[in-house]
Amino acid sequence: MNHSIVSSCPVCSGPMAVRSLHCPNCDTSLNGRFAPCKFCKLGSEQREFVEVFLASRGNIKEVERLLGISYPTVRSRLDAVIESMGYRVERDEDNRRRSVLEALNKGEISSEEAVKLLKAKG
Repeated sequence: MNHSIVSSCPVCSGPMAVRSLHCPNCDTSLNGRFAPCKFCKLGSEQREFVEVFLASRGNIKEVERLLGISYPTVRSRLDAVIESMGYRVERDEDNRRRSVLEALNKGEISSEEAVKLLKAKG
């Protein structure tokens, strides 16, 4: 019987390390420190989401339908998976700030306008 790899310690919640690999075909074993793949770091709910996302070829409408969740929830779960795998996720706020700074750089707005826009929420 095969079990899923546990990615975090059930006692302290720290990351678990793979220390041994075994080949059931020839009975070879390897001991050492092995880095788990990025997908192995995902929780079971995130792995299920990734499986549905991939099976539906990234079609968000299909993911919504299959999981019975809304578009914002799909995006939120996708962002969480991406972050869990160690990648940075650009949020709408990041995009808004970049647009303001680009407009300032092009001379389309003054520095005072840029400051006001950057301080404004949403």
